[in-house]
Amino acid sequence: MKYTKEQRLDIGRQIYDGQLSRYEAAERYGISDRTARDYMRLYRDANGLPPKHGERALKVPFFKSEPASMEEFKNMTKDELIMELVKARIAEARLKKGYEVKGDGTVILYGSKNTR
Repeated sequence: MKYTKEQRLDIGRQIYDGQLSRYEAAERYGISDRTARDYMRLYRDANGLPPKHGERALKVPFFKSEPASMEEFKNMTKDELIMELVKARIAEARLKKGYEVKGDGTVILYGSKNTR
């Protein structure tokens, strides 16, 4: 079913505001969950809003390549400190298994060999 831009923005607003999940919107409006997500993004971008981060943001964190300095730790929120702790534990577990990940994760170091 085709929706006008205003209708798509309204569906996206409902998802962005948490009135509906994207799966509920998909069922209610006869669209796929990916289309519902796209409507939410359309609404977000049209209104200059920041991305919404749900549970997935905690499960798949974004890691910068450099560890934080002590000054940065002092200025971090509780959630940011938790993410740094998770990052440290992941690095420790990888080192115990004998490898290290560099940069965005495409380069893995096994001992002295590089693998892509």
